[in-house]
Amino acid sequence: MDKAKEILSNIRFKEELINLMAQSSKAIMDIYRESSSEVVLKKDNTPVTKADLAANNILTSGLKKLFPEIPIVSEEDEDSLSIPSTNNVFWIIDPLDGTKEFIKKSDEFTCNLALIEQNFPSLGFVSVPFKELIYFGGKEFGSKVIDKNRNIKEIKYKSIPNICRVVASKSHLNEATKKFIGKIKGEVQLIQAGSSLKFIKIAEGLADIYPRLGPTSEWDTAAAHAILEGAGGQVLQLNEKILEYGKSNILNPHFVASGI
Repeated sequence: MDKAKEILSNIRFKEELINLMAQSSKAIMDIYRESSSEVVLKKDNTPVTKADLAANNILTSGLKKLFPEIPIVSEEDEDSLSIPSTNNVFWIIDPLDGTKEFIKKSDEFTCNLALIEQNFPSLGFVSVPFKELIYFGGKEFGSKVIDKNRNIKEIKYKSIPNICRVVASKSHLNEATKKFIGKIKGEVQLIQAGSSLKFIKIAEGLADIYPRLGPTSEWDTAAAHAILEGAGGQVLQLNEKILEYGKSNILNPHFVASGI
């Protein structure tokens, strides 16, 4: 956690990172408002748009200037996948999480940046471009949200008595997830959400648990994982160990994110 502490103790670094997230969000929304945007399929058959690439360019360029000593893993840079094998500290970026939501002109897409130290996300930034919100935090620092006027508010997980609010993906509610939900005792309220906003809803006290029994990659979860921990939550694998990062395989095992 040493690098995260160093960054947050430096007002300039913190402000520059917030500015980078704001710039990325603006670039995403500029393209969102275009009447049409070209969509290309990558090798893994997932879509990528100009918005993904524009935000990625802003973040990677800015991070290299601010922190030239910290390498960057990005969803949009296949060559960067080898970085964790030789580095214990690195940035990980998902410049547009929820590309499918973006293409459908939904508002549930995010921009994600996390600092990984010794296999765990020590600091995370998640922007919600459509709402002009930026969340940031980590387990050691608490978590906050900044609105478009740069007002800052602390966020914290809060439960509601006698009800379990389960947040699930709009496009990934598979049979395994349905079975998991079916085993929860008491009243269950199902909350739909896209992208890394599923973690954020728990962090803000708007949901209690997010079971992910389907595929995700480290860049999908790292930033919001840090923010959820900062808000009093946790992200555990099914074996109850904390979800780790910098693995030889970028794919995550199944996990459950929850408030505590």
